[in-house]
Amino acid sequence: TLGNYIEQSGIAKQAKVAMSGDDMREGMIAVLSVKVPDPSFSSQTKEKLVSSEVRPAVEAVIGQKLEEFLQERPNEARAIRAFMASRRRAGVEGRSVARTLSALRHWFRWMEGDRGGRNRAVFAVASPKVAHGVPRPLTREKAALLVADTMAAQLDWIEARDLAVLLLLYGSGLRISEALGIVRRDAPTSQREVLRVVGKGGKERMTPVLPVARAAIDRYLRLCPYSLDPDEAMFRGAKGGPLSPRLIQLVVERARTALGLPETATPHALRHSFATHLLSAGADLRQIQELLGHASLSTTQVYTEVDRDRLLAVYDAAHPRKSDGSSSFIHHD
Repeated sequence: TLGNYIEQSGIAKQAKVAMSGDDMREGMIAVLSVKVPDPSFSSQTKEKLVSSEVRPAVEAVIGQKLEEFLQERPNEARAIRAFMASRRRAGVEGRSVARTLSALRHWFRWMEGDRGGRNRAVFAVASPKVAHGVPRPLTREKAALLVADTMAAQLDWIEARDLAVLLLLYGSGLRISEALGIVRRDAPTSQREVLRVVGKGGKERMTPVLPVARAAIDRYLRLCPYSLDPDEAMFRGAKGGPLSPRLIQLVVERARTALGLPETATPHALRHSFATHLLSAGADLRQIQELLGHASLSTTQVYTEVDRDRLLAVYDAAHPRKSDGSSSFIHHD
């Protein structure tokens, strides 16, 4: 049984001391990377899932009452449900609880397949309903403030780098991982208007780059003190290594304070702003889907909820009933 394996492997002892060692953590990463391969999982995503989702779940479900859960009632779904309920009472959102349950299922599936353990309780529990979230873009004015050119960006290579990254996020709708994954060979410059982007799942797409963004990249490349090999990351950190996403997040955090931007101002909010502002300017939803690299149109349709007033205005103006002088279809509460 799974309980016997855990006792024999020493995991029980680790669990009772809050799993302070690295063995459990490495096992969890193996679940996410080797045993459950998913090309869309970056190394940062795996680390995040291990630290924020799997580990607390394993500690709570396995570590708290190991023998009781895995030996006395190994197929007791109530134990899993009780754990999930405790997470909700602690203020954890449904989406995070659903990710935790998914991570637990992956972990137990790995244990069952490779270690001979068996526990079906975790598979009998339904995932919690996830609230439908709506993107929170910046206004045009706030986005413009965040990507405004400065004297510092004209002189300092790090300032020039940060501006170039932000312009790619807002001007081309890139994810931060996509922007930082651009290699020198594919750099959009004054001579290249289209960028090859490798998105989630290794899917490639071509996206246009605004002249202002290409000029910012040209300037960064001129000022960058490091030699950049064609197949290496274009954006570099202060010590010459690949630029960390966390540094761009910190840039935006500092800008929030300096410019009085809302808490929703994040690097990913610039991608949301890109899509929302294009939609409000009349861009076709299918075109926006292609630019964002969404596999499904339903993912892109969420932006219509953000710009609901414009959508209703288009409907109001285009509907045939308007020709007979009927009243507006738009009703204001």
